[in-house]
Amino acid sequence: MSMISMRLPDELSNQLNTLAIATGRTKSFLAGQAIRDYIERESWQIAEITQAISEADAGDFASEEEVYAISAKWERNAG
Repeated sequence: MSMISMRLPDELSNQLNTLAIATGRTKSFLAGQAIRDYIERESWQIAEITQAISEADAGDFASEEEVYAISAKWERNAG
């Protein structure tokens, strides 16, 4: 397991400490979980963007009918 050192603003450090006490977890566990969640979310988003760029480069766009259908759905659901 690797070890890193980081500086946190006092307010964030206090919030992390409060959460650690409230959950019975260590600050290291909570920080590691937060980093894991962030990396998973960002990796997913980058993969989706990369796929969309590839599709756009290949000319794979929604048809006019598909765009109209989605627009009509949103208009119906808006109220």
